[in-house]
Amino acid sequence: MNKEEEENKKTECAENSSNEEKAEKEDINNCNTDEECTKINEDLGDKLKKAEDEILYLRESVLRKQADFENFRKRVIKEKEETVKYANTNLLLDLINIIDDFERAINSTADSKDFEKFYKGIELIEKQFSSMLEKKWNLVKFAATGDKFDPEKHEAFMKEEKEDIAEPVIAEVFQNGYMLNNRAIRHAKVKVFMPKNNDTKAEKEDKN
Repeated sequence: MNKEEEENKKTECAENSSNEEKAEKEDINNCNTDEECTKINEDLGDKLKKAEDEILYLRESVLRKQADFENFRKRVIKEKEETVKYANTNLLLDLINIIDDFERAINSTADSKDFEKFYKGIELIEKQFSSMLEKKWNLVKFAATGDKFDPEKHEAFMKEEKEDIAEPVIAEVFQNGYMLNNRAIRHAKVKVFMPKNNDTKAEKEDKN
């Protein structure tokens, strides 16, 4: 029984009690002997007790429902807080593994100071790291020399005119961009080759 049904039940009980009281008052007024009046009074007492018990039951039921709802609301809030608090657990576990790889690379060359070995180790970790982010988290690195310039993905830090190109292209990448689920969450910082304006050259050729 929901709250609305309980309220309707209480209203119905109140209306029934009112109608019963009217009928019972009529019975009292119409009783002819003391015995009849006593019997009617006893019946009234029983009905009143029954109505009071039912009202008390409904009141307690409503209070229980309210308490259950409040406990449910608090539980949902707590679960939501816990979810937010530990939402990045799986990602952080993957990052911990990368930290372990860095530590192994550092320790392996701590004594020998072998730069080439250290460099290759770091290069391998970077590739593994990028691959893990792409495969497990859909985080894709983008921007490469020769790519078409896209203002939705690239940020032009430098521009240079260049002949023999029909559209802007990336000449140099200063900082890689990243896509998360096909949305650019960081623009790539690049140098851009722009098509050279040949209007002046064309005008000279026309005059000649």
